[in-house]
Amino acid sequence: MTRQDHGARGTALSGGTGGADALAPLVDTVMDALARGARRRGGPIAPGRPGDVAAMVGEVFGGPAAVTGAEALDRLTELLAHGSADPADASCAAHLHCPPLAIAVAADLAVSALNPSQDSWDQAPAATALESLLLQELAALVGYEPERAAGVLTSGGTESNLMGLMLARDRVLGAASGRQIELTGVPGAGTDRAPRPRILASAAAHFSVQRAAALLGLGEDAVLPVPVDRQLRMDTEALAAVLEGCAERGELPVAIVATAGTTDTGSIDPLRACAALAAEHGAWLHVDAAYGGGALLSDRLAPLLDGLGLADSVSLDWHKLGWQPAAAGVFLVRRSETYASLARRAVYLNPADDEEAGYPSLLGLSLRTTRRADAFKIAVTLRTLGREGLGRLVDACRDLAVSGARAVADHPRLELHSEPVLTAFLFRYLPERPAASANAPAEFEAHCDAVNAALRRRLLREGSAVVGRTELPGEGPGRVRLKLTLLNPHTTAAEVERLLGAVVAAGRAEEEEEAEEEGEEEEAR
Repeated sequence: MTRQDHGARGTALSGGTGGADALAPLVDTVMDALARGARRRGGPIAPGRPGDVAAMVGEVFGGPAAVTGAEALDRLTELLAHGSADPADASCAAHLHCPPLAIAVAADLAVSALNPSQDSWDQAPAATALESLLLQELAALVGYEPERAAGVLTSGGTESNLMGLMLARDRVLGAASGRQIELTGVPGAGTDRAPRPRILASAAAHFSVQRAAALLGLGEDAVLPVPVDRQLRMDTEALAAVLEGCAERGELPVAIVATAGTTDTGSIDPLRACAALAAEHGAWLHVDAAYGGGALLSDRLAPLLDGLGLADSVSLDWHKLGWQPAAAGVFLVRRSETYASLARRAVYLNPADDEEAGYPSLLGLSLRTTRRADAFKIAVTLRTLGREGLGRLVDACRDLAVSGARAVADHPRLELHSEPVLTAFLFRYLPERPAASANAPAEFEAHCDAVNAALRRRLLREGSAVVGRTELPGEGPGRVRLKLTLLNPHTTAAEVERLLGAVVAAGRAEEEEEAEEEGEEEEAR
């Protein structure tokens, strides 16, 4: 192929009647490069340290011999595959980072090729209609009346939580102050005119709740943490007490954020009790079901989300327990009229006379303007597998978590934190306890923390496993835990046991290395 041919291929477009022909050979190049990169990686992650990865990327992308021209797609795709953590590998189980279904990726390719934007009908006629129909279906799945609900596809739980709390601020604070908050801003907190607004969320809620409070002008300090139980579920008696404290101080509970699927344990807050308390105190109830919303697909697990339909708004993420390529977030409200403060009119996108003539617009449903047709891949997946087929995948991952937790509980060097609720569980490696530590439990707990943190990094350096690391709520040593988040329905119980064996081996290696270092120091003295 001549340089001119290479240039023509590089400037060809993916749309139009000739777009598919231009795209096909490039897709073949990507497929070949993905396969080579995966073979080079040979496991869940390439071995090495961050500096090694940066040097590898720099050599191909930014060094004197950086790849250019026709080779760029091939070489950089191989680099990306080689240098990525692969959630399809059974030993990659750290995060809510799913291996996407091939059918969803293929559907996403169609969206990338056509590049519809959801901010006006004339940029995305079919995609606009499809998103609206999909959201009605998802609203019914949540327990809403589809004809009364409203929603939008989002970039994920962080954006969805921001939207839920924005609407809570505008509705509840607006009613209390008699002002249109989205126009006039948040009234002065702590003054006679305006009680201090508060958001109540569990101590295990996602950090995006605090971030949203900051962005909404309420301040991170407006978020009051509610104590949790051992499984990191919100304590509703404590929630009631915090609400009573707000009332005594003259503060305004704007929203209660309940979590359906915490990132660490998958725990689900008592949704009906949260809804009752929100109604009693005039607060908006937002449920962050970014992870746990996947339970709606399973007949076995859906009862865990009893009461979800009582929430004023809900976050779902199909790029977690839905096996979609990111982004595939969903935001829903129970009553469409509560969406009013987000409505926007841009004369070049959704003029009133177009809407009166029957040309719908989704612009006023989103915080974003340009927006991909992320509903398409979800729609294709739902119609391909159905709720029943997706539910079987959810159940398979739940069964893996149960068997993995049992293997931890049965191992003398591993300690399980609590039984899995969804598809994740926390545990830790227990190093040998020196006899001298019997009277120094805090010292031993600190040692446990250090060994568990270090063994995880050892696994990453070796390229043998990607295991999560978190900390339990509270103070002091002994809170570091490892985490397996099992989102690959094709992983076997035996593979999970091998992964746990790798954790134990890495822990022992850390202990041996530490003993050698201490011996060398003793000799030097």
